Order: sequence, then C-alpha cells, then structure tokens
Amino acid sequence: MANASLRSDDALVHLTFADGSSADFPYIWLRDNDPAGFHPQTQERITDLTAIPLDITPEKIETTSKTLTIWWQGEDTVTAFDLDWLSARRPGQYATDPARTGFLPWRQDLGAAGVPRAKASEVLASNAALQDWLVETQTFGFSIVEGLADSTEAGMDVARRIGFLRETNFGQTFEVQSKPNPNNLAYTPIALPLHTDLTNQELPPGFQFLHCLTNEATGGGSLFCDGYAIAEDQRRADPEAFELLAETSIPFRFHDQDTDIRNRKKVINLNEAGEVIEICFNAHLADIFDLAPSLMTRYYRAYRQFMIMTRSADYLVTLKLKGGEMVVFDNRRVLHGRDAFDPQTGFRHLHGCYVDRGEFESRLRLLQR
Repeated sequence: MANASLRSDDALVHLTFADGSSADFPYIWLRDNDPAGFHPQTQERITDLTAIPLDITPEKIETTSKTLTIWWQGEDTVTAFDLDWLSARRPGQYATDPARTGFLPWRQDLGAAGVPRAKASEVLASNAALQDWLVETQTFGFSIVEGLADSTEAGMDVARRIGFLRETNFGQTFEVQSKPNPNNLAYTPIALPLHTDLTNQELPPGFQFLHCLTNEATGGGSLFCDGYAIAEDQRRADPEAFELLAETSIPFRFHDQDTDIRNRKKVINLNEAGEVIEICFNAHLADIFDLAPSLMTRYYRAYRQFMIMTRSADYLVTLKLKGGEMVVFDNRRVLHGRDAFDPQTGFRHLHGCYVDRGEFESRLRLLQR
C-alpha cells in the first residue's frame, strides 16, 4: 500500500510506494501534469500553465493501492494519478527511454572482425532483426549490413526502414566517386583524414549510410574511429585540453557556387551530466579561427592534440568494403575517412544517404512497444 503526506514547507507531496521506495512531487508539477490536461487522442498538453498559481496547494490527498488523488484548494479540480505512472516519472531522474541503449567505446582492438553485422534481407523482413541491428549500431556507433542488391535503391530501402532520409545541400542521396570539377574532397581520389560530415550545418546529420556498389580500385580502404573514446581519453590525459574543446566553439563553413553554409560548433559536446554526446570535427571545413589572441594558442594546442589522436593507430579500424556491403555509422560520434585510391586501377563507387538521430531513436521506441 502506498502512503502520501503533504510537506507544506517544501510545497510537495512525499510519496512512499508499495516497494518501499519514495519520491517527492512538487505541488505545481502535480497540478501541471494532471492527466486530464492532455488531449485524449494526441496526448499533447492542453493545460494552460499560466492559469495555475505558482503557490497552488492541495486541500487533501488520498492513496489507494493504485492511485493518488488530490483535491486542490480554491479549485473544483480533482486530480487522479496512476501510481505506476508517477513511479516512472519521479522528479530528479530521467524517465526510462528505450532509445537509450548506452554506448560501448571501442579502439583499435575491436578490429574489422568485431564490427557488428546484419543481413539486409533480415533487417527488411523482420522487426526483431531490425531492432537487434539498431541496438547494436547505436551501442557501437556503427555496423555493416551485408547482402544488398546491386542497386542504389537497396541501401535507401534499409535506411527507410528507420525513417525518412535527411536532405542536405548535396541532395537526399550522394555518390562517393572520383569525378571532374569536384565541390567536395569526397569526390576526389585523395586520402581523407578522419572527420565527421557537415559540421558547417546548423544540425549535422545523424546516421550515415554508405552502400558500396563496387570497390575494385587499388587502395580506398575505409577508416573509422570512435570519437567518444578519443574524447574520454583526452579528458583523462589532459583535462584542460578537453575543457577547451568542450567549452569553446569554432567556425565551420562549406561554400561553392550555389551555397555558403556556416555555423559554429564545439568539437566535443556534453549533456547536463558531463557525458560526451556529440563530436563535431572536420579539419577541412574548419573556417578561419576567430578566437581571442589570449585563447588562440591554447586552443590550437588542444585542437591539434585531438587531431593527432584521430590519426593514431590506437583508435583506428580499417575496412575494405565489398560490393553489396553498407557501413552505417553515427556521424556525430564515429569519425570516418579513407585511404587514397588509384582510379586507373578500377572503379570505386559508394552511394550514401543520412537518417537523423531523432528518426533512429523514434524507430527504437516504436519497436520496443
């Protein structure tokens, strides 16, 4: 049996659940979250918070084995809460989210053999296989899908199992191959150091899908490293450098004859708990640093140190993608690049698209239902 008591001095209800655990619920929070204040079909909030006084106070409360009921002073409103609902939404702790799978940092010892793999036919046909693949992809930050048809649509079909494709100034999809008059280094045969894509965008894309149609040229190995692992290692080894990259934004820019897209980003982004949740690092798209002279040299030291770590074999996993394979990775966690290749020795063609993190997490939640 649950028990509840009013703590008027603190303006909250202290609730002890049947399992012996307890939590505090401020009066204003309880009134604002009255279940009757949500639309019955859309479940969107329809309560007008401005109509609720900040000093709202219960007149009395009652509990049963399943319900907390509150009568409010000065109102005809009676609020009834399901105790399980309250237990899952205790103020001061994040609600359980099935899209939060946790992250498993990795370094060189993961190796190509340790990269999670899934079969395209199973991901397309089975929700259980789709869910397993999404969980592994988010946990590690990347995976490989095997057995795709020799068609640019095949990779997009897998991506659309998650959600809609993110369009950028390069289009809804893009071709990674050497071509004349390139407007991006990806469209050349030269080596690409590890980076995250489109750091110049207001919101860089989430998950990237690179479907290998053919990879016959000499060279052209795909390079990956876990930016979360690098950031955490830098935090331990050089806290000052880590703090500079996590607290100071720098300008990024992409421009060609049709676009000029600029934004400021921190290389390392943290959540409220201080956990690394995003990496924005692209030395080719970095614009002219405009930091104060007193900060510039210190920042360059931290930024250069991070760059050196991305090129260390300690973090590097190299894959030679084959036709019919698609690598999928979190573009705001996993840095990617490639070795130079010789287009005279064979054709190399990858077809790419993006699906944002929000779509990825939404699909995980729906599958969990």
